[in-house]
Amino acid sequence: MFRKVPVWAWLAAAALVNVLLVLMVRVPSWSNREPSRQSLPQLWLLDPLIVMSAVVFLFLLVRAVTKKLPKKRSSEPSRNASEPGSRTMMVTSKEWLWAVDTAGIITHSSPMCQQLTGYTPEELTGSPISLVLDPRDLASVWRPDADNGAESYFDGVTLACRHRDGTLVVMDVSGHTVYDASGLAIGFEGMARPSTATGDTALDAERSLVLGVISSQALVTAFQPLLCIRTGRTLGVEALSRFPGAATTSPEAWFTRAETVGLGIELELLALRTALQTATKLPGEFSMAVNLSPSACLDQRIQDALAGAAINPNRLSLELTERQEVLDYEQLAAAVAPLRAKGVHLVVDDAGAGFASMRHIMKLDPEVIKVDRSIIKGIDLQASNRALAASMVSFATEIGASVTAEGVETAAELQVITELGMSAAQGYFLGKPSTQPTDWIKWAGLPRS
Repeated sequence: MFRKVPVWAWLAAAALVNVLLVLMVRVPSWSNREPSRQSLPQLWLLDPLIVMSAVVFLFLLVRAVTKKLPKKRSSEPSRNASEPGSRTMMVTSKEWLWAVDTAGIITHSSPMCQQLTGYTPEELTGSPISLVLDPRDLASVWRPDADNGAESYFDGVTLACRHRDGTLVVMDVSGHTVYDASGLAIGFEGMARPSTATGDTALDAERSLVLGVISSQALVTAFQPLLCIRTGRTLGVEALSRFPGAATTSPEAWFTRAETVGLGIELELLALRTALQTATKLPGEFSMAVNLSPSACLDQRIQDALAGAAINPNRLSLELTERQEVLDYEQLAAAVAPLRAKGVHLVVDDAGAGFASMRHIMKLDPEVIKVDRSIIKGIDLQASNRALAASMVSFATEIGASVTAEGVETAAELQVITELGMSAAQGYFLGKPSTQPTDWIKWAGLPRS
């Protein structure tokens, strides 16, 4: 409060106070006394000195207070933000600068975003960061500062960002928490640049990294619960791959990197086999959903792994991811037909984003439609998101499919999708992914409120 008062105002106030004091001495009616004739010259001589000394004293006091307050309030936050901020200022033409508030809404986007994501800065500003970057991937590599636990940063991590056309772009991302003068976190800022290797030597290095993961089977399966909205019971789980030995690279970025070097199906096959093996530890009534790209579904090795799974086919769901565009729907439908005949359910994942459009749904005729998290995010606040989700529920009802919401993060979002008539939901608000069998057993317990 004191810092906002200009110095001249303090000087004027001090001068006014001193003038009033002098007048009280000089004007008899104010003080009800008359100064003696002998003391009158001395008083008038001392008055200016008193006024000047009082003004100087107050001026120095105010300057000392105003200089001390900013250091006391913001010394720690400014130190926290200075080091990551210096990285952000080192901008080249290939870097995309962005900033988001604590609600995940993009507040700034540099022009480079259009080349990397397909969106203009005007389109991204005001939109949720989940439009181009999965918050779950970002959370998996977020780490606290060693000196101040209140700050968070991420430096040199590899994430898969979603392009406007639905494809995924691997980027190296750095950023940090932004604080106001009082030390309150008000958002995040950072920069991203393309991480796709160029040149034969670089591609060989990328290929070696992916081959190392495949040969060492360096991934594990985490399960995230899927809840029935009506009863609150856990219906099943979604299998999610995790790479413990590569904490700074998101799982999605690993699959995109593998696809770039021609090893996408091999990595998907490893993830599928790991998930099917881990599923034997699930409670007997749980179903399990596995993610596969359209091209992987055409590979005979994938078909053999699914056909030989220990889990009952009617407890297995196949989620078609949006990493690739489907060029031949008839071929894809024919490939999954034998699995569906055995009881495997087909799920269209990420509906409403990328290639998972209404055409995608109509051609595949799935049992389940999964609404993308970018639509669920803030659905209680965005009328357009709510309208789009409602149309999907209506469409699913007409074709006899159920609708699942993914990425539910708040009670308000859960309330809205319940009112819209969605049948199931998953998200951090309902249950985080876990690699611990003890958590899977807990999910099989009592219904959740």
